[in-house]
Amino acid sequence: MPRLPVKKIRKQMKLLLLLLLLSCAAWLTYVHLGLVRQGRALRQRLGYGRDGEKLTSVTDGRGVHAAPSTQRAEDSSESREEEQAPEGQDLDMLFPAGAGKLPLNFTHQTPPWREEYKGQVNLHVFEDWCGGAVGHLRRNLHFPLFPHTRTTVKKLAVSPKWKNYGLRIFGFIHPARDGDVQFSVASDDNSEFWLSPDESPAAAQLVAFVGKTGSEWTAPGEFTKFSSQVSKPRRLMASRRYYFELLHKQDDRGSDHVEVGWRAFLPGLKFEVISSAHISLYTDESALKMDHVAHVPQSPASHVGGRLPQEDTSADMLRPDPRDTFFLTPRMESSSLENVLEPCAYAPTYVVKDFPIARYQGLQFVYLSFVYPNDYTRLTHMETDNKCFYRESPLYLERFGFYKYMKMDKEEGDEDEEEEVQRRAFLFLNPDDFLDDEDEGELLDSLEPTEAAPSRSGPPSPAPAVHAEPGATPAPPTPPRPRDEGAPRHSRALSWASRARPLPLFLGRAPPPRPAAEQQPPKVYVTRVRPGQRASPRAPAPRAPWPPFPGVFLHPRPLPRVQLRAPPRPPRPHGRRTGGPQATQPRPPARAQATQGGQEGQARTLGPAVPTVDSNLSSEARPVTSFLSLSQVSGPQLPGEGEEEEEGEDDGAPGDEAASEDSEEAAGPALGRWREDAIDWQRTFSVGAVDFELLRSDWNDLRCNVSGNLQLPEAEAVDVAAQYMERLNALHGGRFALLRIVNVEKRRDSARGSRFLLELELQERGGGRLRLSEYVFLRLPGAHVGDADRGSPEPAPAASVRPDGRPELCRPLRLAWRQDVMVHFIVPVKNQARWVAQFLADMAALHARTGDSRFSVVLVDFESEDMDVERALRTARLPRYQYLRRTGNFERSAGLQAGVDAVEDASSIVFLCDLHIHFPPNILDGIRKHCVEGRLAFAPVVMRLSCGSSPRDPHGYWEVNGFGLFGIYKSDFDRVGGMNTEEFRDQWGGEDWELLDRVLQAGLEVERLRLRNFYHHYHSKRGMWSVRSRKGSHTGVS
Repeated sequence: MPRLPVKKIRKQMKLLLLLLLLSCAAWLTYVHLGLVRQGRALRQRLGYGRDGEKLTSVTDGRGVHAAPSTQRAEDSSESREEEQAPEGQDLDMLFPAGAGKLPLNFTHQTPPWREEYKGQVNLHVFEDWCGGAVGHLRRNLHFPLFPHTRTTVKKLAVSPKWKNYGLRIFGFIHPARDGDVQFSVASDDNSEFWLSPDESPAAAQLVAFVGKTGSEWTAPGEFTKFSSQVSKPRRLMASRRYYFELLHKQDDRGSDHVEVGWRAFLPGLKFEVISSAHISLYTDESALKMDHVAHVPQSPASHVGGRLPQEDTSADMLRPDPRDTFFLTPRMESSSLENVLEPCAYAPTYVVKDFPIARYQGLQFVYLSFVYPNDYTRLTHMETDNKCFYRESPLYLERFGFYKYMKMDKEEGDEDEEEEVQRRAFLFLNPDDFLDDEDEGELLDSLEPTEAAPSRSGPPSPAPAVHAEPGATPAPPTPPRPRDEGAPRHSRALSWASRARPLPLFLGRAPPPRPAAEQQPPKVYVTRVRPGQRASPRAPAPRAPWPPFPGVFLHPRPLPRVQLRAPPRPPRPHGRRTGGPQATQPRPPARAQATQGGQEGQARTLGPAVPTVDSNLSSEARPVTSFLSLSQVSGPQLPGEGEEEEEGEDDGAPGDEAASEDSEEAAGPALGRWREDAIDWQRTFSVGAVDFELLRSDWNDLRCNVSGNLQLPEAEAVDVAAQYMERLNALHGGRFALLRIVNVEKRRDSARGSRFLLELELQERGGGRLRLSEYVFLRLPGAHVGDADRGSPEPAPAASVRPDGRPELCRPLRLAWRQDVMVHFIVPVKNQARWVAQFLADMAALHARTGDSRFSVVLVDFESEDMDVERALRTARLPRYQYLRRTGNFERSAGLQAGVDAVEDASSIVFLCDLHIHFPPNILDGIRKHCVEGRLAFAPVVMRLSCGSSPRDPHGYWEVNGFGLFGIYKSDFDRVGGMNTEEFRDQWGGEDWELLDRVLQAGLEVERLRLRNFYHHYHSKRGMWSVRSRKGSHTGVS
């Protein structure tokens, strides 16, 4: 058997390895050539970017950072295979709220392209929309189909120098040559750059972006600030065009700009802005009206993030409420409710029929209704900035908060300790320290007011100033006068705690009380030393009648800290710290630290109050000012605590600051320093239930625009519902059972009774659920209608009174609402294409959701140029509509009057409406319930959304002053005279108040309620009603 030639193989090992390598290279070459024929060549991924730096992190096709194992070069070959998401990536991250899982109307086929499209791209502008994130732009109601402006731009670098806008730039990119290309985007604020592997918008992928939250930004030309700005290399071919889309959002700050740069994927190359030579239009929009949107491309860029995340909203009004869908429940037949209650006359005393009302005074005669249960129309999520719901002023709440509603719990011994602290603070050492009435004049003579508030009766007389000559000698303090033993003592005890306002205490002594008529504003006093000649060094210091104590003023509002002004010191040469007569003045002796507590440092500072032996002191008085807040007076202090020299003031001679520093260094470290405030984490408090709703009245509150509807007490609503159910079951033999109280609205009349709108959900025996919605009247016993009801067609029997003397329910005459009445929405428009399209879409959705066909839309068009309004009405899925065309300038009053005149049925309701309104599903039912012919008109309060806010995330305020949204029967509208078209011809603003005055004078009640989910969209006023900017544009404006 032949043996294996091992020795020969070892000798030829190098040759064998070389043969193996050659074989592998030949196989790889064969595979490469085969793939090239199929159009998918292998490419080596160069890991070098700008200036030869290693690219350690790039983004995948959708802008998400991919792991190194999943990073691969883009393939844009003829196969057009869409790149799949990397492993481990969730589509929910790319499409928030599951938008990626929903069927989206993407544009797959592009319009015909022409050679003259080169050199510019399409630009859509969405104005007056707040926020700095691209996600905020997608939340815009009109994005992406209805921009404010359509125009073009010649390069991918735009800076309008404006604020609060969003841009959508789209078109095609034409590469100059074949090869791998990197893109980068820079902007202020956020932006996104999307690129398709072909010319189809549906295949666009996010390749680069700047930020996601709105706080990120770059400087112009700063293409490498964030890693997300730079895309991964993409293979492009010069013979093809590629669809791109650039989204940019700018807020109200910063230097607005957005630019896109590209470079060949080679080391050392820098990004260059894409110029007009490499871009082209998606389509020509110059001849299209603003309502033509079929050509607008819809790509993943325009839909990603369009839906808000499904998270709990901060607005309670968005939570489900039975009122929102109660209109879908079948209503009880009126025939089965006629004899439930006895009829009674209804003529409230607050009706101002034939009462002379001044212009715009009708606002004062509109009353609010009480609602049960809570409809959560109070904008609690807006009270961070607006706390007008509470009775306290905003300044008070900012300074003191709500601590007055809290009573802090005290442990055993705390009360005694607090009294001891106050005793120490006021320093009442002995009874002789109290002043008598005779001593008050001498005391006030030694006190000089530094700042006096002006008196109501006249200017205050200045305090007498004491002037001292340099040669005068100071008089020693006068000792206390001897008192007669038999004379009564006129000293008074401290009684500041029992007074309504704290009074100033001077040297531990309270001034006598003054009559209320002579009460003067509080003054700030400063204790000063009487001017006089320097005392002799050998003269003994006379003893003060009482210990020196600084002037204390108890402010109504506490001050943050104690501020002391140190006495001026004489100049001294630098470098000398000891010896000689120029040494620092000796400190007064420390005084009873155990008794004074924290006053030692102040007594040391107030040394000039006691004559000293320093012969170099100035002859002028040295002022010392002290302010102690309530909290500092009542709290204990350490020696020296609370003492701080006042900064920024230099009342002494030059060199005082240096002398002060030298003195401090010579004296050594200070005895006391500021300490951190002690926090009592175990402090508890007691509080009672507070119902701030009880403090509100039914007057039309024009001051607060975040408060909701008035809340009706539960006991009152339940009592009314129980009375009605008792009478109903007595009539029908207990056939109906009460399931729940859905809504109760009360209009109060303290003289005659209260009107209620009662809405109950009932269960019929052997049947289904029914809806009871009727007006009832709770008439007070002994109330007389008088002459107000003489026009009633039938006599009104007196309301029966229950045995306990309480009022009983009755059925008010001529106060029943109709469920089948026609409602006409009157809307004047001019050059508002995108809002007209949105309004018609909302009306069509209302019809589809409710199935209610008893309404009509009346559009009064003032020669709109940006769309064909009549054609839009014909294509909209509305049950009924009317189109009226008027010439001339836009006039709201004339447009509303023309729309009402076009309504033929006088027994139908006309609702004077605006174009920028978002309606809740129960709007038709709400209008019908609150409009009664000859009795009631309806003026719902709409919530104005703030800039950048939407109905899904409402931030704004209630329009409490506006009455432009008004529902009334046409017969009543004609009876009051209609709109004032003569006075409000060329302008609007006030025509709704003028109409309100005449409606109230005609004897109608105006129901005023805040409606849930009833919004006025924030909109731009630029370009409205044919107002053109200075720079002309061929594009339409809506």
